Amino acid sequence: MFDGIFGPIIIMSLRICDVTIGTFRTILVVQGRRYLAGFAGFFEVLIWVFAIRIVFQHLDNIGNMFGYAVGFSLGNILGISLEQKIGLGYLQVTIISKFLTDKIVYALRRSKIGATIIPGEGGTGGVAIIICVVARKMRKETIAIVESIDKDAFITVQSSLPYRGFIPGARK
Repeated sequence: MFDGIFGPIIIMSLRICDVTIGTFRTILVVQGRRYLAGFAGFFEVLIWVFAIRIVFQHLDNIGNMFGYAVGFSLGNILGISLEQKIGLGYLQVTIISKFLTDKIVYALRRSKIGATIIPGEGGTGGVAIIICVVARKMRKETIAIVESIDKDAFITVQSSLPYRGFIPGARK
């Protein structure tokens, strides 16, 4: 049953599932969602055990090993793609614009994206730093707003785990 083409396809499918779940589990761990991460981890490992069992029972079938590797690769691609669509968690977007800070902040706030301005000092003098904490799924929209006003703005994006005082969706 697992010696022909059927084995590699089953193994590949199992690996796609467990690696995709693993991508989400990793994000849940980083965000401190321990119970959801544990729940996802249970299914991730259960599926993996079934896949690796088939591989070890049929080590003479090279196709099974290729199915394992292809499934791992495709699982990474699918997991990242799905996570980007779903957008679990939050990001901190930091923006530095030399001359268009007020226009950027006005546009962000008009789009219901909170923005805080902090004075800063760069190599060429004073600058304003804009900090936004947004849902991951709002990343592209936030950056598009900034780039529509200032194509030369310096923008960084990093994961954020709001601790206190942040109310998601409060501006909507």
